[in-house]
Amino acid sequence: MTRFLTALIMLLGALTVLAQDFATTVKSTEVAPGILLIEGADGFAGGNITLLTGEDRIALIDNPADAGSIGGLPIVTFDDAVTFHINGLDAHVFHVEQAHTDGDAVIEFQGANVLHAGDVFFNFLFPFIDLDNGGSVAGFIAAQQKIIAMSDDETIIIPGHGPLASKSDLQTALDVLIDCEARVTALVDDGKTAEEVVAANPLADYHDTWNWSFITTERMTQTLYRSLTSN
Repeated sequence: MTRFLTALIMLLGALTVLAQDFATTVKSTEVAPGILLIEGADGFAGGNITLLTGEDRIALIDNPADAGSIGGLPIVTFDDAVTFHINGLDAHVFHVEQAHTDGDAVIEFQGANVLHAGDVFFNFLFPFIDLDNGGSVAGFIAAQQKIIAMSDDETIIIPGHGPLASKSDLQTALDVLIDCEARVTALVDDGKTAEEVVAANPLADYHDTWNWSFITTERMTQTLYRSLTSN
C-alpha cells in the first residue's frame, strides 16, 4: 500500500503559522547554500524546519502541523523513495520503516552533504517513539544506523528536535538509546513489573542531559518497557 509521506512542497506562507505555534522567537541558520534551518531561538524544543530557497521555488520541510489548514496537503506521494530536483539540488527522500511512526522519511541533499533526519533523530533529547502509530524501538535504531552509514565526519544532520548535529552527535544518540534499552531489558528479564521498572529508575544516568518536557525519563522508561513486553 502506498505510504502517503509529505515530502517537500510547502510554501513560505506557512511561516505565519510557525511564528504563533512554534516558539516565542525563531532564528534561521544557513547550513549550506540554499538550505536553512529554522528553529526556536529561545531554547524551545519544538520541531525543526528546513527551508529551501532558490530560483525555482521556496519550500518547507517538516512544516507546522496546522499549516495543512492552508492548502498544504501533499500532491506527491511515493512508496520507498523519490528524488526532487529543486533549486539546483537533488533532494533524495527515502522511507524508513516503523521508526518514529510508520510514515517517516529522511531527506539527503545529494552533493551538499546535508541530511534532514526529521523525527528519527532527537538531538540530546529522549526520542518520541510513537508505538501507537507504527513506531518501534528496533525501527528507530535501524533508521539511525542507516543515516550514520550514509554520513561522514563533515555531514550536517538536521534533527527533528534539538540543535544542529553531526554524525558524532547522532552516534551518541544511538548509543544512548541502545544502552537505555539494555538497562530496561535487564529489569524485564528479572521479571519486574512496569511499576517496578519505573521505580528502579534505570535511566537515571541520562536524566540531566536527555530528559525534557514531553519525553521525560519516566516516559522513556515506560516506552522501552512497553516495547519489550508487547509481543
